[in-house]
Amino acid sequence: MASVEMLMPKMGESIIEGTILTWLKKEGDPIEQDESVLEVATDKVDTEVPATHAGVLKRILAKEGEVIAVGAPIAIIETAGEEAAPANASKPKEEAKDELVAAAPEKTETLISSPEPVVADGDDRFYSPLVKSIAKEEGIDASELSKIPGTGKEGRVTKQDMLEYVKNRKAAPSASSPSPSIAEPKVQVSVSANDEIIEMDRMRKMIAQRMVDSKRISPHVTSFVEADMTNIVLWREKNKEAYKKKYGESITYTPFFIEAIAKAIRDFPMINISVDGDRIIKKKDINVGMAVALPSGNLIVPIIKNADQLNLVGISKKVNDLANRARNNKLTADDLSGGTYTVSNVGSFGNVMGTPIIPQPQVAIMAVGAIVKKPAVVETPTGDVIAIRHKMFLSHSYDHRVVDGSLGGMFVRKVADYLEEFDMNSSF
Repeated sequence: MASVEMLMPKMGESIIEGTILTWLKKEGDPIEQDESVLEVATDKVDTEVPATHAGVLKRILAKEGEVIAVGAPIAIIETAGEEAAPANASKPKEEAKDELVAAAPEKTETLISSPEPVVADGDDRFYSPLVKSIAKEEGIDASELSKIPGTGKEGRVTKQDMLEYVKNRKAAPSASSPSPSIAEPKVQVSVSANDEIIEMDRMRKMIAQRMVDSKRISPHVTSFVEADMTNIVLWREKNKEAYKKKYGESITYTPFFIEAIAKAIRDFPMINISVDGDRIIKKKDINVGMAVALPSGNLIVPIIKNADQLNLVGISKKVNDLANRARNNKLTADDLSGGTYTVSNVGSFGNVMGTPIIPQPQVAIMAVGAIVKKPAVVETPTGDVIAIRHKMFLSHSYDHRVVDGSLGGMFVRKVADYLEEFDMNSSF
């Protein structure tokens, strides 16, 4: 028998830590390779972590609720192979955990440290070591900590919650400042005996907080354009059966939208930016997020990386894969990170247009409405005629701090142009 360490896996390009939510196996349980053994939460998504080896879960090193650095040991698996055991595999749990702390990357040393507890009387919320460390460094006492709204599981305060709170706290006027402070408005809600009270789940709390933050951070402006989708509608109707027979899956309208947006971003690269204080970060990669409705009613936004480098078939395959995995809760943190622009298909709900909220730190988002048959004036070599056309509204919301009306308006117009100019002779 040999013992091997199971490490906290890397779950996204910008993720350096994860919170142990639930162990699905107990010490002593047999496990198969790639069998899910625990659930881990990041600031992007909750995900199941598979076993790296088959054998027996000999020892659990990371308890539920602990925040662990990527690459740090979380468990010991006893295998049937001849693989040599790691140096600390045979050591007591506490010694192994000490080495876990010592082995953590330098920048993440506070993730698994144990700062002094800062919990107010009557406050039964769980606070991770990282949250406690941030509170201690920022001088946030127990009473103040207990009032910070949490977007994590069961109202848990996450690292992002703390960073947002600290940022707003520093920006708020001091008591001696002559400027009046603006408190967060609170609405008194009366509840009658016939009303049903529904607790927000973790994702809904996170969405709510991020939407409020975005409206506070970015002055939203929305421009509208109506696009003629007739060429695309006719091409899809003509080719959808052959496409499905060839590739084994359907082609929706979403790939056409993403392809047009990626082309337009190449023409107007200053839409593909983020704001960092007084700096503008111009993104090289064009990573387009698409809002997907989950069975719970919540929305999630998986990312199509380097969308400008894919053809229509490549985008369609990515769209179908991400949408299916989103609805089956199989997305990884990396699927949700790195977005530089987002599209939301409000037409799928029968809406003709919408005014979407920008997902931070992006500076723009587009909503596409329902495709509707309308009478329209069409120019022909022999004069204008009225014809039935397939029309759709595009709604482009953008951050007016860095995107002026001319750029925001020209961009959405360019997307419409690419959609209208779709070549009906295109092959797949």
